[in-house]
Amino acid sequence: MKVERTAIADVLVLEPKVFGDERGFFMESFNQKAFNAAVGHEVIFVQDNHSRSAKGVLRGLHYQLAPHAQGKLVRVTQGAVFDVDVDIRRGSPTFGNWFGATLDAKSQRQMWIPPGFAHGFLALEDDTHFLYKTTDYYARDCERTIAWNDPAIGIQWPALGGAPLLAAKDAAAPPLAEAEVF
Repeated sequence: MKVERTAIADVLVLEPKVFGDERGFFMESFNQKAFNAAVGHEVIFVQDNHSRSAKGVLRGLHYQLAPHAQGKLVRVTQGAVFDVDVDIRRGSPTFGNWFGATLDAKSQRQMWIPPGFAHGFLALEDDTHFLYKTTDYYARDCERTIAWNDPAIGIQWPALGGAPLLAAKDAAAPPLAEAEVF
């Protein structure tokens, strides 16, 4: 597995070894020992989630507060997304900064988003399948959302020729300045 460090400490882009030929491909999508070595400590995942989105759907920026803060290992098995992580750890030198990367089924790249980050993605293709492992269970009372278009964060989302399709909670999300953070 190839590990790419990003401009925000602890956020990693992971590229598994893919073995392919005319029949298709094989890859190890997750290996606990290799993952722990990449992040530098033991991480335990407790839940897997799968979403399907049409082109132009924007999900996020989502996170959960303690005691149910979640780290996420995310990947795309069909289609493509622009995946974004925002550092919301008060006292962090990169607080309010974001990192974004395209994840797609062709490259099989994955991203590790540790607890303390808001996360979102924009589907770049129809019928995009997004999978993520989480380090804690979903807890509605700890769930929070930050505005995807907060100018103070300044995320440069790809232009798709129209406004993104949002869930009601994402459309009504507060800016980072008004959000509960870590």
